[in-house]
Amino acid sequence: MRLPPHPNDLDRKRIERTLKARKRYRYVEPRVLGAPDGYRIESACCSRNVDPDGGVVDIALLRFDAEAGTWHLFRKNHEAKSWELDSTHPRLVELLQLLNDDSERKFWQ
Repeated sequence: MRLPPHPNDLDRKRIERTLKARKRYRYVEPRVLGAPDGYRIESACCSRNVDPDGGVVDIALLRFDAEAGTWHLFRKNHEAKSWELDSTHPRLVELLQLLNDDSERKFWQ
């Protein structure tokens, strides 16, 4: 029986390091947690746009499709309380670049 490739501590730490270079909400420290086939990122809501009390909110869900060998990036629809597929990437590095840039504020709201 083989273990799934994700989540694992090596990539979780890699994601944490990469998020330090993000362009939005650099003054909060997001948490990267293991999730089925990937990682979930959460952070304090400093803008108060999602949570007026500034509580912890979901930022992104990263899931690895082992069959296709691709990464799926999901954003949280906070009103519907559901995850929505944002994009698919061949490598984790491309996904993290998009998440760090977030010029449309789809993740770091």
